[in-house]
Amino acid sequence: MQRDATRIEWIGNSCRLLKATAAEFAKTQPFGGLTIGTGIHLEPKTVALLMTLRAGGARLVCTGNLNTTQPSTVEFLRSQRITVFATETTDPVTHHKSLEAVVAEKPDLLLDNGGDLFTIAAESPYAGLLGGTEETTSGCTRLLPLREKLGMPILIINDSPIKQFAENRHAVGQSLFESYMRFTNRSTNGKRVTVFGYGACGKGTAACFRNAFSSVSVVDIDPVTALEANLDGFSTPLRGEAISSADVLITVTGVAGIVTAADLPLIKDGAILMNGGHFPHEIDVAAFRQHPDVVRIDRYEADRIESLHLKDGRCFHILGGGHMANLAGPRPLGNSVESMDLGFTLQARCLERVARREVGAESCIVPVPKDIDAMVASAYLDLVRSESAANMRRTS
Repeated sequence: MQRDATRIEWIGNSCRLLKATAAEFAKTQPFGGLTIGTGIHLEPKTVALLMTLRAGGARLVCTGNLNTTQPSTVEFLRSQRITVFATETTDPVTHHKSLEAVVAEKPDLLLDNGGDLFTIAAESPYAGLLGGTEETTSGCTRLLPLREKLGMPILIINDSPIKQFAENRHAVGQSLFESYMRFTNRSTNGKRVTVFGYGACGKGTAACFRNAFSSVSVVDIDPVTALEANLDGFSTPLRGEAISSADVLITVTGVAGIVTAADLPLIKDGAILMNGGHFPHEIDVAAFRQHPDVVRIDRYEADRIESLHLKDGRCFHILGGGHMANLAGPRPLGNSVESMDLGFTLQARCLERVARREVGAESCIVPVPKDIDAMVASAYLDLVRSESAANMRRTS
């Protein structure tokens, strides 16, 4: 009998490491009697993580991130009797209410993505919060000034070397390249691409566009990092030249105000602007829209493309309203399954460590413990090796 399977099932069956972790958690119940509040992109790969946590005994209260919530994912989670406050919204006020609703449930652990939940918890502290995890560089930067207020173990997933190379360098580069193609259906061959930021995400993005036959420039405010980009074979012009020469401008810094309305005189006719950072503030889209030199905006709603026409005849384009491009626009797929399987297993193991009270307040806003990195890496390699051995037996 033929059955229509779902994308959520496809992703869940592809997350081999999370499946193995869920089977272990079902026996050990590290989250028995605990509530985990989550604020993370709600898309099919997140379901695999959330179901792993529930297998470990957790009660879940969830919301998403701005502009990335997928209604089919919310519907599935609710069908599994998981509390979800998220709506598909680009309105910061509406989104903030959903974050407050999660914290109002007084969860024992928080799984944060951008520092939203921990910021609310710092402003309105409650008894029983054990700590949790933060996914991103943006969130870590936001939470560091609150370290004294928080005073609890918060493990930063983005500081894991596994997260840096598996997800940030390899997967973000691939998914931003794929998203550029999905949004525009335009080639990259011979295009001049400027990448702002040469951290792990910037490295992967620059490499993927160069591999697709683009001429890639890198801008980074740190001269040592810019030197690294130069020695990696990328041109490193001054900022003004990098903007004025670019057919495509990509921000992946985690910092606000990277490309602003002040740059309008520099932007090339026909240029495409896209953001890969967590928050939609690296490109100041609102200021561009309101600029007096913008005489008309054409919106291709189904494709989430805006074309801004200027008085002097130039036109440039913004993808996904400046939101994270690999989870915005038509058919938002995000990073690869394998990278998120690794990253989400790090999340699960870090939450397990906090739930078992095996880290204390001295671990407030610190990297993933090295033994967890080693555990996750070994588990993934064991899966790869066992599959390879099985294939050899079949063919011998």
